Amino acid sequence: MTLSTSTGAPGLVRRRVVAGVAAGVLGMAAALGSGLTATASAAESTTITGVILGVGANETQRVVTWYSSADTAQKIQLAPTAEIVNGEFPASAVSFDAVGAANTSTTGFNRYATISNLRENTAYSYRVGAEGSWSAAYAFKTQDFEGDYDFLFFGDPQIGSSGDRLKDQAGWEETLKVATAANPNAELLVSGGDHVESANDEGQWTSFLAPDQLRQYPLVATIGNHDVGGKSYEQHHFTPNTDRTAPYYDNGNPAGTKSGGDYWFVYKDVLFIDINSNSYKVPAEGGNVGDAAHVSYITDVINKHGSEAKWKVLVYHHSIYSPASHATDTDNKDRREHFTTAFSNLGIDMVLQGHDHSYSRSYSIKNGQKENPAEQPGAADVFPGPGGVIYVTANSASGSKYYDIKKPDSTGTGIRGNGPDPLDPGKYWYNSVQNQEHVRSYVKVQVRGDKLVLQNLRSGTCAAPNAAVENGNAPCNNTAEGQPVGSIVDKVTVHPFNGDGQAIQVNVPNPAPGEFGWTIDGYNGLVDLGTAQERDGTYFEANGKINPILVSDSRRSLAPWSISANVGDFQDADKTFSGSYLGWTPYVLDAGAGAEAGAPVLSGFDDQGKGLSVSSGLGAAVQGHPRGGAKLGADLDLKIPDSIAKGSYRATLTITALSS
Repeated sequence: MTLSTSTGAPGLVRRRVVAGVAAGVLGMAAALGSGLTATASAAESTTITGVILGVGANETQRVVTWYSSADTAQKIQLAPTAEIVNGEFPASAVSFDAVGAANTSTTGFNRYATISNLRENTAYSYRVGAEGSWSAAYAFKTQDFEGDYDFLFFGDPQIGSSGDRLKDQAGWEETLKVATAANPNAELLVSGGDHVESANDEGQWTSFLAPDQLRQYPLVATIGNHDVGGKSYEQHHFTPNTDRTAPYYDNGNPAGTKSGGDYWFVYKDVLFIDINSNSYKVPAEGGNVGDAAHVSYITDVINKHGSEAKWKVLVYHHSIYSPASHATDTDNKDRREHFTTAFSNLGIDMVLQGHDHSYSRSYSIKNGQKENPAEQPGAADVFPGPGGVIYVTANSASGSKYYDIKKPDSTGTGIRGNGPDPLDPGKYWYNSVQNQEHVRSYVKVQVRGDKLVLQNLRSGTCAAPNAAVENGNAPCNNTAEGQPVGSIVDKVTVHPFNGDGQAIQVNVPNPAPGEFGWTIDGYNGLVDLGTAQERDGTYFEANGKINPILVSDSRRSLAPWSISANVGDFQDADKTFSGSYLGWTPYVLDAGAGAEAGAPVLSGFDDQGKGLSVSSGLGAAVQGHPRGGAKLGADLDLKIPDSIAKGSYRATLTITALSS
């Protein structure tokens, strides 16, 4: 009787796993294997609408919000896009349970859930709902969790304000299409508020949510004055770390219609703080005490989390340094008094605002005054000193409504003044750049370790979709030939203050993670045990050695590893005998990588056990072992009853590597 065992499929003699990947894949398979045959219970048929991807508390999170026609248990299902086959989510997909409540502005229910533990540089697909009632699948990708990145800022889509909702929708969709096509690796979409004209008009919300990009890029939602007066804003946007106590939430509205709140998150090198600037008065207490509460909130967040980021960016709706109709509003002059000195003292770098449907970029403002009187209008490089803040107002992203720039008045250059700029008397004293061409635009912010680069870019021309111009509400003064889509309206590089010394910067990349892997020592995967010898007239025995296994581990994590194996049944055509009759004695031929030999396994003939028919350890190393290589071997002992028919039998020894 001639016997042999194969260590694997022909030619498959190299196994290598990048650290951190094998454990996830193998661990997931083990965890889910027992549930593969379970039958999923079908949920009540439910219609899913209004799916939107929101920002989470950090780079590893995303929040998804949606509407549901039925009040059923729902969830997000998530998997790497590479594992989606023929549109089917794999058994290894992970789920995140949703919560929500009944809608107050329309029929149905709202749901949201937070995706967590995302990996960097990974494309993901997700869907929401439940078995039998899933939404369509959507996709997004993560990028490096450290270092440079870009985000895009959009002013007042205000869908419906032109009087033609679908034209407004078309302009909004076109801006997001243009912006993300030009900047496909942008990581955040930031809103300046006023998503819709009427807070509870779900038709307008449907148009706002129409662009596919809102399910592909996380939105940083800001509440505008047209978004309050109902719950639709927060039913469509669940935001992280949100405080909805009265000073940040009241808005002067009845209890059932309050919406918004102040919130914050850290994304790579930026601490974002987003406040509800509608809530600036508390009628029961009188005065603008809400503004003081916002300052207190911002102060608390910066004290606790300011050290986690290089830059501090504040976002809210009501622009206090804008060039158009709202520039002279009393409430915005009030905010200049309550906000600007505090923002300077807190080290805010940039403030992003909407509300005035025109573009402006301020000079560096400190304590409500121009920091450097010599800073030139439209300067391409700005060097704010301590307390210097750049304020940006975004123009309409949809073209639904534009406000024309107003001329300076005689109120001077004090903290509440709207007088002329001594260096450019045609504009307000506080603005370096003002622009209104009656074309759609957006703002791109490049976050770099040593600077912020801000650009205002045209996302349209006078041509449609441009509802305010099409309806005759705004004469367009853009020339498509000289100022085409994608052209720059304004660009500035904001450099950090380095004092009188020299700043020294170094970028430290992620270390190479190293690898864990194994190979068969030699080219021949066949282990020939020769011809079995009869023993005592009762059984046959054959002995041999596996081809040694070479293990290498260069991982920085020094994580545990193990090599194990099991054998299937021995076969010769239609004749078989159990692999349980094969046993082994492992040993370490060349020590290294912390290798320790596995325990001996007896042939099942000796102990009526299962032998190597079940997985058994060849070698392993514990956490913290040294990096390096090892060679593992094992003596094989096959004992089979003499009742086994004559033949040349072969089995496959399957080798499995585990690493965490």
